Amino acid sequence: MKAFAKFLPRTVLVSLFAFGGTVIAVQAQPVDDSVIAAQRAALAAAASGRSFGPQAPRDIDNTAGSNPINFTDAPDRAQMNLCTIYFTKGAEHRGGAFTTYAGNGDGRGNGTGYLYDGTLSAEETAPTGFSIGFGDANATLKPGDTIEAHYVHTTADVTPGPGIERCFGGSNEAPRLRIEAQVYVVVNDANADDFEKLTEVRLVNDKHQAVNIPFFTGTPVVYDGSLSGPRFNQLPSPRRVTWSVRPEVMKISARSIANWLADNPFDERGARGVRNLVTNEALLSPIE
Repeated sequence: MKAFAKFLPRTVLVSLFAFGGTVIAVQAQPVDDSVIAAQRAALAAAASGRSFGPQAPRDIDNTAGSNPINFTDAPDRAQMNLCTIYFTKGAEHRGGAFTTYAGNGDGRGNGTGYLYDGTLSAEETAPTGFSIGFGDANATLKPGDTIEAHYVHTTADVTPGPGIERCFGGSNEAPRLRIEAQVYVVVNDANADDFEKLTEVRLVNDKHQAVNIPFFTGTPVVYDGSLSGPRFNQLPSPRRVTWSVRPEVMKISARSIANWLADNPFDERGARGVRNLVTNEALLSPIE
């Protein structure tokens, strides 16, 4: 196995191999800073001279931005339909109580993002004895992990379901989008907040609503941006999104998010990767 392992590609963050009845996880090294710099340069080049709007994610503590494209904020979420919910492993945004850089990761959105700045107890980070999510180590969680949940809303007349495509409703007209973002940290504590409750959806005044989005985690930072995700590391996203990002972090119980990943209406089974933080002011909107 040692002779075989030395030929494994270092660009893969975690690979699983069955050998002699044993599953072995092989951890690769994070990519060099030059890889991330090249991706940012490619993004800037792809956006140059074209009418792409401001991008996301960003540092919510930094208000600077010079992208000239301005669009009207999407309506209040109470006037829109919740269309899907998913989360990233590592916060995509930076700021507030999540400014600790996780590292460059594999250059494809895994093993990167920003982490909760606070301190957790040994009990809160103790192993659970059960799996949290499905898939490889990029998709599954453990106590101590930081996630950023995205509650996506649309003006389209749709019902909640899997995938961001759900939010467009098959209409020729581009619907308005709003993403309410909340950063959580997973803890091994049955008394921590319940992720299943935090993602509960009901029909309120004929609109599908996530009725328990936190309202006590600081004043949300609202800004004009785009869709996110690592597929946009080198190409701008054309979609215009009103973001509302809460600066404080909530603790959620490991059991509750394990239960949610086992059964939810959005077919989410694990965490998603993150897009590189957008730092180029020409690709950011000013925050007022």
